[in-house]
This record gives sequence, structure tokens and C-alpha cells, in this order.
Amino acid sequence: MPVFGGSIRNLAGLVGEQKFSRALIATLSIEGKNYSWFHSKSKKWIERSADDSDIELNLKGLNWQSAGPRTLIYNLTVPMVRKNVDLSLFNAAPEEISTGNKKESAHNNPKKYLALGELKGGIDPAGADEHWKTANSALERIRKGFAKLRFNPKTFFVGAAIEKSMAEEMYRQLQKGILSNAANLTDERQTISICKWLIHL
Repeated sequence: MPVFGGSIRNLAGLVGEQKFSRALIATLSIEGKNYSWFHSKSKKWIERSADDSDIELNLKGLNWQSAGPRTLIYNLTVPMVRKNVDLSLFNAAPEEISTGNKKESAHNNPKKYLALGELKGGIDPAGADEHWKTANSALERIRKGFAKLRFNPKTFFVGAAIEKSMAEEMYRQLQKGILSNAANLTDERQTISICKWLIHL
């Protein structure tokens, strides 16, 4: 049974990731921004095409232009935290990022990180609070890891199930500037809002 439970959680996470990716792609299109995306199987960056249907099934990164090159990488082990982070946004072009041991890779440079976020795709309200506790701990670890190096990238949370007590705590953190942004993945307006925020950082 634990194996099955883990499989369900992994599937929920994958579905949440795909839903967020689709929203981000749609927002980039609406904003008139060209993008390229990282294909998880071929390990190559692919330019946007007229038919972008189903690309979220194999997408593990997105690149676009804002005030400079912006690259979003999914599920990256961040050296400053020594843990996997769901979403890492860089002030860097894709070719500057190598997940190997290259010291010159942007992911080894704390000043290249613009924002880091946790994404929880589970929709079961009963598990929502536990998801938030896990994500909140991860976000705090991120802030502490970067603070030691005197850097302060933005942190954000996207969740598919957000209960009242969670929402209240998130709101307090947002007011204090601890958390930079948050969105309910099942609320289209909130999802579009956080996508726009990311795109224009």
C-alpha cells in the first residue's frame, strides 16, 4: 500500500507540474513572448512552434526574454540548499546552465537565481496542510541557504489544494515579505497572475 500511495502522490505532482506548465506557456503566448523549452527525453532546447500541444508532457524547462534572458528549470538540485527545488528561475540563458559539475554553470552562482518555488499538485484537501508544511519548510531552507551567502532571491508557492488555515499563514508571510508570491493552481486568475509575475521578473 505505501508504494501505491507514493505512486499516486508522484502522479499528482506530475499532473500539477503539467497544468502549471500549460498555464505558463499560455501566458507567454498571450504576452507575445517567444520561448524555447527543454525536452526531458532528448535533453535539448526546442524553439517554440505553431503547434505547442502536449509539450508540457515532456517539458522540464522554459526560456524567454524579460529584462534579460530568463530560464526556468524544473526539479533542480540547488547547491546552496543541497536539496531538490521544484522551480528555479534564473537570470541566465539556457546555455549558461549545466547540471553537471561545471563550476561556471549558473546554477552554482547564487546571484543568478531570481526566484525559487515549491509546487504541490495534490488536490486532496485532507493532505493539503501536510503539503504546505513540507513546502514551507523547503522554502525556509532555501531562504536560509541563500541568506548565508548574502543573497535574497524571491520565493513562491503554487498548490492545488489550499485550505483556510494555510491561506491565512501564506497571507501573513506575503504581508511580511517572507513569501514573495503564492497561487492556488485550481484558481485560473491566481495561476495566470503568478505566471505573469514570473515572466516579468
